[in-house]
Amino acid sequence: MTNAHYVDNKQLYQAIVEYRKIVKECEAEGKPRPPIPRYIGHCMLMIANRLSTKPNFVNYPYREEMVSDGVENCVCYFDNYNPDRYDNPFAYFTHIKHKSLENSIIMNELVEVGDVDDGDFVPAYSGLDSENTSDFVKAFESNLDKKRKKRKKGVEKFIEEDEEGIALPVTELEDDEDVSSRTG
Repeated sequence: MTNAHYVDNKQLYQAIVEYRKIVKECEAEGKPRPPIPRYIGHCMLMIANRLSTKPNFVNYPYREEMVSDGVENCVCYFDNYNPDRYDNPFAYFTHIKHKSLENSIIMNELVEVGDVDDGDFVPAYSGLDSENTSDFVKAFESNLDKKRKKRKKGVEKFIEEDEEGIALPVTELEDDEDVSSRTG
């Protein structure tokens, strides 16, 4: 690395390929999986730090949290990177970090506004198994539906709905009733 904010894509790629070989050997021998090497972790941190200095992320007071969330997401999705198909790990990890930074901003702004409680926050990678995932998704979607029903905007304020959210038919004007009398 020649620059303080520079990650050599070729060296990072080679380190990932070497680490993958070690992981395959350990799995074949039944040994526990080795931790991600320091160099790869350092590259992830450098990418996240540099990305957080971009104009759309720099002025947030929780920038350090955003960086750590980005690194955490990269570690969680590290195994999804396939060096046999893609030879650009820098772009892969930058994209993950970019999305993580955007999600951190959205979640922090929702917490500040009061739309979401801190207890409602669920990390991007929660390690749920497939049996609990559908229950989690259903609970999350029903919570969103409740919040959506509470907020009505524009024309929706004037549309009446029944308990199931179905719009009720508009009553027709009688012949002798004037339209201006109904609009008030």
